Amino acid sequence: MTRRVAITGIGVTAPGGIGVKDFWNLLSEGRTATRGITFFDPSQFRSRVAAEIDFDPQAHGLTPQEIRRMDRAAQLAVVTAREAVADSGLEPAELDPYRTGVTIGSAVGATMGLDREYNVVSDGGRLDLVDHRYAVPHLYDYFVPSSFAAEVAWAVGAEGPTTVVSTGCTSGLDSVGYATELIREGAADVMVAGATDAPISPITVACFDAIKATTPRNDDAEHASRPFDGTRNGFVLGEGSAVFVLEELDHAKARRAHVYAEIAGFATRCNAFHMTGLRPDGREMAEAIRVALAEARMNPEDVDYINAHGSGTKQNDRHETAAFKRSLGEHAYATPVSSIKSMIGHSLGAIGSIEIAASVLAIENDVVPPTANLHTPDPECDLDYVPITAREWKTDTVLTVGSGFGGFQSAMVLTAKERKAA
Repeated sequence: MTRRVAITGIGVTAPGGIGVKDFWNLLSEGRTATRGITFFDPSQFRSRVAAEIDFDPQAHGLTPQEIRRMDRAAQLAVVTAREAVADSGLEPAELDPYRTGVTIGSAVGATMGLDREYNVVSDGGRLDLVDHRYAVPHLYDYFVPSSFAAEVAWAVGAEGPTTVVSTGCTSGLDSVGYATELIREGAADVMVAGATDAPISPITVACFDAIKATTPRNDDAEHASRPFDGTRNGFVLGEGSAVFVLEELDHAKARRAHVYAEIAGFATRCNAFHMTGLRPDGREMAEAIRVALAEARMNPEDVDYINAHGSGTKQNDRHETAAFKRSLGEHAYATPVSSIKSMIGHSLGAIGSIEIAASVLAIENDVVPPTANLHTPDPECDLDYVPITAREWKTDTVLTVGSGFGGFQSAMVLTAKERKAA
């Protein structure tokens, strides 16, 4: 018999909303957290907007030594994981450390720390041969993203399977999918799973500037992220973290935990086509959706809401629209779709987990978050993208998807049908 996997704890640290409550308030109210970059002087760049978090690590319980040791992305992950474990109600005495594991997704690792430390050891870029004596003592941890998972494991007392999943912008979906498989196969009973990225640094901004992937709408940062809108011209870079407590369903029921949703199906595919390009027919994403639904033993008509990748680039939005039509058929036209990147930007590897959180909260509240800034629909994107305002909508089952550089396409089916029917 296949072991079933439940989400029993949620933690979120995102632009405009630190903590689950503030995060959901921002989404349900349709507010945006995009602004001009303040972390450094962006004047030399084409795109100078981002979705930053006003995050004080000390105010959120990190010690001076932890702050010194950890890159910002690791700090976000640890704070968020602690919230998820507290939300789950799990007590340390209840946990078997060897049956508790951690998976953390990240696309770009310790970008901010590495960028900062290179500037120091190279004396502002003037030295070809850098001087390591000026580096922070824990620079090695910045080079190995596995340190993120180790920090979370130490924070929650997990001694089971612990790993980092790095598959570009699908990392946040894939890390939770991998954790789900570990529970299903019996390798763990509890997994602390999610993703983190803090990429708002000169090197990242320069990279996306070079391929013109980010928006140059610098004079209207609040409305710069416009998924599915005919006036969109690139995505807005963001940062953040979302972490979940996953449990084998019977394990959760035995301790009478609140089950937010069950992870009913997951699949990932690669288009083996182009590093950054997407086929317009959406075939690979459609295949991931088909397999995820099959694993969940559900039909397209069971999907109540689609949480889209919705990055705000023309090729992604049209590719996704085609994938939904290809996989769901006529039901795609009857299903609300939205992109929360319109409000909190694109936090690369973290966004897939943040979107899982939004999907679970949509189920919890029977509310579909909106696609902000959608005033001029692209005629080639002709589905119901829930523009501007959140919608009350009976939401038992959500399909959430991700698309990443390298050709990665992932899909997850989340459901609370059993809980809501009880």
